[in-house]
Order: sequence, then structure tokens, then C-alpha cells
Amino acid sequence: MSNKVYFVSDLHLGSPDLESSKERELKFVAWLEEIKSSATEIHLLGDMFDFWFEYKHVVPKGGARLLGTLASIVDSGIPVHYHVGNHDLWTFGYLEKELGVLVHRKPIIVEWDSLKCMVGHGDGLGPGDLSYKFLKRLYENKICITLLKFLHPDIGISLAQYFSRNSRAAGGRSGGEYINDSKELLHRYCVSELKKKPSVNCFIFGHRHLPLDLEVPHPFSNDKPARYINTGDWVTHFSHACIEDGKLTLHK
Repeated sequence: MSNKVYFVSDLHLGSPDLESSKERELKFVAWLEEIKSSATEIHLLGDMFDFWFEYKHVVPKGGARLLGTLASIVDSGIPVHYHVGNHDLWTFGYLEKELGVLVHRKPIIVEWDSLKCMVGHGDGLGPGDLSYKFLKRLYENKICITLLKFLHPDIGISLAQYFSRNSRAAGGRSGGEYINDSKELLHRYCVSELKKKPSVNCFIFGHRHLPLDLEVPHPFSNDKPARYINTGDWVTHFSHACIEDGKLTLHK
């Protein structure tokens, strides 16, 4: 049986308001219902929620249709992988236990039909972006996480939403418009990683909010270039990637 693996990212449920978020959620759930009959695996490449933080007895409200659909897909026997992003990295077991998804915090390498792929969200990878990398270390710091847990959820979630809104206003689509390959931090990361892992054929990431399909030059000049695919988002592009019969395609 051949594989049909789907990759999608950056739904950002909860942003910019409940009305438009619910509209996107309904579209996304309809898409999941459409693909589940053919999917052998589904990879959610992070930032499915604009903010996600698991308190001991509380999770952010909203996204019930998405969560229920994911649980139903997992229950039907289709593996769902959740690669945490920079907006939803604070999962401490709820998604795994309640939905049955497989959570990944760093890029993984998987092979489907002789196509070896590195898969992840993509934030904080590549050169530069030092201010964000510093912030991410704070986000992942156990002391900071414990302090946030002590805040009442209404305060903690409101505070996180405030910083999230400011982040979007300042950073646009996590890197701005495409200019050229050398300006793409994730592409530069792929070039660097291919030198260490020359057997990788494809790099599949989200985070960028821009559908991209770029060649990654192979360190051994006679070999075929690898590819860097960015899945775009479900805020403006409603895009995804798919592997079927060993072929990777980007659908805009």
C-alpha cells in the first residue's frame, strides 16, 4: 500500500477574532473530513492555535471542532503528528492523552516510499533571528512556565494574546515577502543540514506563512538537489503539502 501523507500548518485559531477564527476552523475541519478517507498519516506542523497553554485543570477555550475531529481521525487508526510551533509549544500531555496525537518538539526525519524528509515547524532554525531565539529560550524555561501557571488563566491567556497580536503586527508573515533563496533563513538552514545529512531528499516546514517550493543545492554537485517545501498557512493561503507514491507536491 502506498502512502498518502498530508502536511499543514499555521491555522492560528483564535486570531484575529472569534468570528473569523471559527470560519477558518470550519473550513479546516471540512478539509480534514475530506482527506481522512485517503490519508495514511497527517502532520500538523505547528501554530494550529494562536495560543495554547495547558494549566493543570484548564486549556484555552475554542477549537472544539478541531479537537473533536482530530480525536475521531486518530480513533479511526490514522496517525496524527503534532509538531509544536512557537504559539502552541506549551503542551504538557493533554493533546497526547486526550486526542492520541504524537507530539514532536524538534524536527524529525522520516522516510516514505524512498523519500527521506525532515519535518518540523521551523521556528528558530537557521542563522540570525537572535532576538527570537532568545525569546524562545525564555518560552521554554521551566521557571517562566511555572510562573505562568501561577497566574489565573484569564490573566495568563489575555497576556499571551496581547504579545501574540504585537508579534504579528511587527513580524508580518514570519520573515516578510519572498525576495530570494539567500534571504530565506529556513532555506539556509536546509542547505546547512543537507551537508550533514546528504541522504535527505526534502525539508518540510511551516512557520513562514508563505507557500514555498525551493531547490536546495546538494553538497555533492552531481547529485539531484533536495527540496525545501513550506506549507504556507490557513490564514490567507489555505495551502498544504502532500506525499503520494513517493512524490511531494505543494497545493496552494
